[in-house]
Amino acid sequence: MNGILCVNKPEGFTSFDVIAKLRGILKIRRLGHGGTLDPMATGVLPVFVGTATKACDMLDSRKVYVADFRFGMTSDTQDITGNILTKSDKKVSLKELKAVIPEFIGNIMQIPPMYSAVQVNGKRLYDLARQGIEVERKPREIEVKHIKLYKYNEETQEGTIEICCGKGTYIRTIIHDIGEKLGCGGVMTALERIQSGGFALCDCYTLDEIQRAKDENRLEKIIIPTKYIFSGLPEIRLNEVQTRMYKNGVRLDLNRINRIDPNASEYSVYGFDGGFIGLGSADRESGCLRVLKNFI
Repeated sequence: MNGILCVNKPEGFTSFDVIAKLRGILKIRRLGHGGTLDPMATGVLPVFVGTATKACDMLDSRKVYVADFRFGMTSDTQDITGNILTKSDKKVSLKELKAVIPEFIGNIMQIPPMYSAVQVNGKRLYDLARQGIEVERKPREIEVKHIKLYKYNEETQEGTIEICCGKGTYIRTIIHDIGEKLGCGGVMTALERIQSGGFALCDCYTLDEIQRAKDENRLEKIIIPTKYIFSGLPEIRLNEVQTRMYKNGVRLDLNRINRIDPNASEYSVYGFDGGFIGLGSADRESGCLRVLKNFI
């Protein structure tokens, strides 16, 4: 049982809760996930099963979220689940909001929230926050590809945005920072991840659906093969002898590999029987194909 199982994470579960639940369903220990989600968040959580766990750090880091927000308050968690710290009567217009959004697009600096898994001096920030301790955090560079404003109600000061971003981005912090910029404060009220690592909500299954698939002996139909992650790479097909050598870590002569793309540096490697083996790297100086990572 190897591959990617895309889970539609339910609200109230941590990413680790999902892994624990799946260990009980799948009866397998070797599981990992691609990108932590807060308990209040829902949506796409790719889970790596078996040998696919070797690819946990190889997914496309870009993610897309849809978030609801409310202006006029701040909280210690930067979302609606936390303790409310401040309230403001200031009303933000749609024009004002549209004017500041571009300032949060691109490569920007972000201070991680206290309620986060970031470590400072070996301690998780959320552990310190729960003790009432706040420490200085260094700003980190993040990438925000786009922010789309879906809707905004000037009367209720509530709205919905879509954010496409890179690794390490806190959506609630973006909302908090936009609220600070507007002088009114802001909190995130809901969050759904609609894309992650090339997977979308349409690829996902609920935990109940996964349990039913297990009960009906059709898990293999919903687990995505590991090779899917690397579908953008050129493919190499080895003969029987080369397959045996490559699986044993032997470097292969590039000139002896049929139909190899001479302009590529990395490849998806398949055996003589069509089975996916892993990733290979071309060493042009030595003229050899090296094993980059195998998934067998």
